[in-house]
This record gives sequence, C-alpha cells and structure tokens, in this order.
Amino acid sequence: MNPAGGPSAVLTGLGTCLPDTVVTNHELASALDTSDTWIRSRTGIHRRHLVDPGTATSDLAVEAGARALKSSGRSSVDCVVLATTTPDHPCPATAPQVAARLGLSGVPAFDVSAVCTGFLYGMAAAQGLIAAGTAERVLLIASETFSRLIDPTDRTTAPIFGDGAGAVVLRAGTPDEAGAVGTTVLGSDGDRADLIVVDAGGSRQRTSRRRADHFLRMDGPQLFRQAVERMAQATSEALHLANWQIRDLDRLLTHQANARITAAVAERLHLPADRCPSNIAQIGNTAGASLPLLLAHAVRTGQLHPGHRVALAAFGAGLTWGSTTLCWPELTVLEDMQPQP
Repeated sequence: MNPAGGPSAVLTGLGTCLPDTVVTNHELASALDTSDTWIRSRTGIHRRHLVDPGTATSDLAVEAGARALKSSGRSSVDCVVLATTTPDHPCPATAPQVAARLGLSGVPAFDVSAVCTGFLYGMAAAQGLIAAGTAERVLLIASETFSRLIDPTDRTTAPIFGDGAGAVVLRAGTPDEAGAVGTTVLGSDGDRADLIVVDAGGSRQRTSRRRADHFLRMDGPQLFRQAVERMAQATSEALHLANWQIRDLDRLLTHQANARITAAVAERLHLPADRCPSNIAQIGNTAGASLPLLLAHAVRTGQLHPGHRVALAAFGAGLTWGSTTLCWPELTVLEDMQPQP
C-alpha cells in the first residue's frame, strides 16, 4: 500500500534480455588458474552471459524494455527509469537514449545508480512518480554490462559477474490489486563504500596508472556478512509493513550475488530453501538486473504463480540494500530477446 494515500504502483509487464555469448566455468578455468569445482563450490555459478565488444548497456535495455512493453499490452508509458552502474557514457545519462530507441521520445527518462540494489531503488522512484500523479505508467529497466568493470585475469571477480537486463511496466492502480507493489524499504551505509569499489573513472580519481584501479575490487567475506544481515533485516521490515508473517511468504527472491548468501538469508529468516528461487547457476551475478531476470526465470520454470505472496530483496555496493513485497499477478513473460546493437 502507498502510505501517502495516492495510487499504488501495479506490475503489469515483464521482459528480459541476455547476451548470446555464454561462458562456462571450464572456459574460464585455465585462464584463471582455477577450476569448475572451485567456482561452483564458492559461488554456485556454472556459467554466465557476456556482451560482445559492440554491445552496450543501452542495447540490452532497449530489448528488455520492448519485451516488457509487449508483455504489458501497451506501447507507451509516461516515464522511463533506467537502473544501471554501467551507463553507455559518463555523460549524458543513458535512459533518454533508451527511451528514444523505444519510440518514447519526449517522455521524462533518467538513470538511477545503486549498483545491485538499483532495481529496487528504481522501483521506489517509479512508485513515487505514480503516487504523486506525475506518471500513470512507468517503464523501469535494470541493465548491466558489468563484465566491463571486471579484470578478466582476476580469479576472485571474473567468475562471478555476468551481463543482462530486465524490465517491468508499472501502472497506477489500487493496493488490493494483484501486482500492487508494497512499501519499498531502502537503506545505505557509505562508511563501508570501500568494501566494493572501482577506484578510477570518477571525479575523485579520473585516471590512474595502476591497471587495477580501473577494475572492481571487493572484500568478499565482509560483503557476505553485510549482505545476509541487510537483506534479512530489510525483508523483515517489508513484511511487517505489508502485515505479513514469514509463514505467509510463498517466495523470497533475492539479488543473485552468491548461492551461499541466498541460503544464509533464507536460514536467517527461517524460510524453507524451496521458497527461494535461484538462477545464479545459469547467469551469474548480473548486478542491478538480477531481480527482474530472476522473476522471469521463476515464472518460466513454474516456481512463481499468480497469487503467490512475494518478497524481493537486494544488496549492493554503496553500500545499499532494499526490499519490497507484492502478490504476483497474471501476466505473460516472453522468451529472452537477444540484443541488437
């Protein structure tokens, strides 16, 4: 329910896009002096999709957005929100280009940067636009080419991340409708920003002679503990605001950072593992695109049905985290569309 008393944001369309190129653990193993067994045991990942050199974040975003619009049965919206950490350019924002390529020139379009929590931060922005009456329908896209931030020779990060995009269409509706998104709980802790960071490329350090400064570095053990604590806490808060008990929850979909993190969050919440769909084995960690890609996967594999009470939770760099709830609606999810640069 929207606490401000305005209309609620109702999910009415869902679309995804994964790059054609699939890289297995075996293909990475020799170059990184590691093994399929080592990668699987520590991350749960078997393979990931990676963009080709000519494909940009906007290319994935356009295809996922087009799929979401088709799923919703509408070709137009009043606003486009793009959650990404890997924009096409430092300036301008990527969202206006995506909107134009979707035939939506003239509508407001802007980027949201909250890394792996970007989809939920974008969800909150879309909810606010709808509640305020600024927009009747919002296209929310999360698109990432996170492989561009990863050192391909780094065995601690190269096996983890993949590329992809997912999108949803949200429309104004009432809080008792299927698909109505509950209050979105968000948080951040900038004091721990150094746990996962790309040092160079911004105004603090535009360039660096150290190659490593241009790639992502992270403190895995600390991030593990923070992710489990923050996602479990945010989910509990979101359930409380929805007046749900943990026993009422049919599915918990978490950001796919690591299979062990998902298991630990479920254990912390005393939730059976079979209520927590996962697709990290197939696509790896796709950062901000993780949640919409997981939603589509759960629908296609029969793990998510209309009427299911669902909680979404994410955690990412910043640090940022969030959670929200909804009753899953009846909608059509099309097969993945491949990007066309």
